[in-house]
Amino acid sequence: MYTVVTLFLLLLCLRSMATENSTNSDGAEQLKLSVNEAFKAHKYSLAIDLYTQAIELNSENAVYWANRAFAHTKLEEYGCAILDATKAVEIDPKYSKGYYRRGAAYLAMGKFKMALKDFQQVKKICPNDLDAAKKLKECEKAVMKLNFEEAIAVPESERRSIVDSIDYRAIDVEPQYASARIENDVVTLDFVKKMMDDFKNQKCLHKRYAYQIVLQTREMLQSLPSLVDLNVPTGKHFTVCGDVHDQFYDLLNIFELNGLPSEDNPYLFNGDTVDRGSFSLEVILTLFSFKCMSPSVLMV
Repeated sequence: MYTVVTLFLLLLCLRSMATENSTNSDGAEQLKLSVNEAFKAHKYSLAIDLYTQAIELNSENAVYWANRAFAHTKLEEYGCAILDATKAVEIDPKYSKGYYRRGAAYLAMGKFKMALKDFQQVKKICPNDLDAAKKLKECEKAVMKLNFEEAIAVPESERRSIVDSIDYRAIDVEPQYASARIENDVVTLDFVKKMMDDFKNQKCLHKRYAYQIVLQTREMLQSLPSLVDLNVPTGKHFTVCGDVHDQFYDLLNIFELNGLPSEDNPYLFNGDTVDRGSFSLEVILTLFSFKCMSPSVLMV
């Protein structure tokens, strides 16, 4: 049996705890208002700090965890976002934004199967959420693609390079073909000049010769170490070119100003040769042809 004094003290203790919890909740809500201003100003690091303070005052509010997860996502701190969102759904298993935040973080990391589960949960809780439905479809497509790739995947031991299936010598050149030709499988300067002129006139190189150039260059590059020492004799020069970016006519202009690659006029094309323009094939076939003509003439 509790005495009257004991009951009185217990009531005082409970009242004190309730008052403290109320004060903490009020303080946490005040911090939440400050966080809203931080979000508007795109100050996500500040938002994380403020929500951390709010969580210290009231760690059982799922909203604080989910919103801090959102701030982490904005800073691409996806691991932290997943941890916070997971805590949010542990506190409130029916809190849709917790699943949404975690799904968004998984999606950003390319973990589509994990993201799919979370967006499916959001769909159950909020069937009319159009944005979540859109994310769900995105995940379903990604997972379907992954499943298809897994279904058709070939074991490493059985994989073959496409190169093994190409025999350029078996490809016939049509009699009516009138552009540059490689005679006797030897890439010559005359061929390269003719090919560049054809490219200038919007003519195509026959696929037989394109295959040959690419395969021969591949064989040369495979035989080279990753780092090659080059010696430039006294009185000679060595031209280093930066980014060509698929600009075939810029490449021609370089050759016009500085001369064609040769034993006495070697070149190094150092990075981003083809990546964004409309003449990638023309550029790379021209450079590879010079490489085939003489391996020391041009480095790529």
